[in-house]
Amino acid sequence: MPFSKLGLHAPLVQALNELNYQQPTPIQAKAIPLVLNGKNLIAAAQTGTGKTASFVLPILQNITQQTTPLRGKRVRALVLTPTRELAQQVEQSIQDYAKHLEISSLAMVGGVDSEPQKQALIYGVDILVATPGRLLDMMYQRAVNFDQLDTLVLDEADRMLDMGFIDDITKIVDRLPEQRQSLLFSATLSKQVKQLAQTSIGEALEISLAQNKDSAPKIDQWLVTVDKDKKSALLSQMIKDGDWQQALIFIQTKHGSAKLVSQLEKRGINAEAFHSGRSQASRNKLLEDFKSGDIKFVVATGIASRGIDIEELSRVVNYDLPDQADDYVHRIGRTGRAGAQGEAISFVSKDDFRNLCAIESRIGHLIERKVIEGFEPNKEVPVSILNYKPKSKKGNGHYKNSKKTSR
Repeated sequence: MPFSKLGLHAPLVQALNELNYQQPTPIQAKAIPLVLNGKNLIAAAQTGTGKTASFVLPILQNITQQTTPLRGKRVRALVLTPTRELAQQVEQSIQDYAKHLEISSLAMVGGVDSEPQKQALIYGVDILVATPGRLLDMMYQRAVNFDQLDTLVLDEADRMLDMGFIDDITKIVDRLPEQRQSLLFSATLSKQVKQLAQTSIGEALEISLAQNKDSAPKIDQWLVTVDKDKKSALLSQMIKDGDWQQALIFIQTKHGSAKLVSQLEKRGINAEAFHSGRSQASRNKLLEDFKSGDIKFVVATGIASRGIDIEELSRVVNYDLPDQADDYVHRIGRTGRAGAQGEAISFVSKDDFRNLCAIESRIGHLIERKVIEGFEPNKEVPVSILNYKPKSKKGNGHYKNSKKTSR
């Protein structure tokens, strides 16, 4: 089905053709007609399935049909996102899709000077993409007014909740007109996300493609069991022996990312660290260099698990497993995007066993295990427990093993 069959106007279809968008993804095919018709929507779909275009395209078209002039400091649509990188990515998509339209947009994020953002708002902005903290600051300074707002989008809602933005979101939503179209997009529809939807979206249609096999990214997942102190040497060998051209490598801490970058450089592998301690300008430059291929290897903390959209990124490495199983899903979702084939490799030591069980329980299957010659672990990683249950809510590492599964 071509995009033109979804009811999109010619200028939008032309922009999509120039971007080589062949046909809508499942989430786009379902969501775009509903948003065009002004419906409130709650949509769940896995990372990399095209959620951004699902709301940006119909919002752009709806704005073109507006006849009331936009006044100063006003916005017609507000998109809330959890991270600076995602906000900038969404705003770039708006520019790409609206290249044949006269529509203004702005990414409002922290970590940079707020004055240019204030200046951009003086004459009004059609679509404002913002992180909650910076938007609240601008609201308190009366730099933005929402009395002309028609549409609210909560993008990556689950991540915003994970990052503790619920109070900020509530304060923002309380300032918005009651008569508006509200959209929520999320990778998962947890109990907390549904509660947020009830308070912020109200009555809405629901689309869930999170478990749809046809929309699932094509990612080859496997893990290597290895002792913790051998991970750096193993990564270096795999990069060289496999002639890797690019990889996004996830690690838990800022200190750890700097240390790993140094270890790789000593073995002749150039890499860059990406974490919240770097300035927004340096992070933007690093991402641009990574996308262009000028930087081949990026060692990133969890900040990169959302909002980094790199076409044809072939490989993600979990140097450290995340503490939260959902973060694993979002990390590996950086590869295998838009139908492309991807690979996700995880390094697992004995200390990672609890997190491994949680991840495999979350994704519903065991991850294939491999041992690399010369890196056989001295501390064996136990057999996985697919249906593990923590003995207490605090998760003290003890499990009720009702059924052991091995591969």
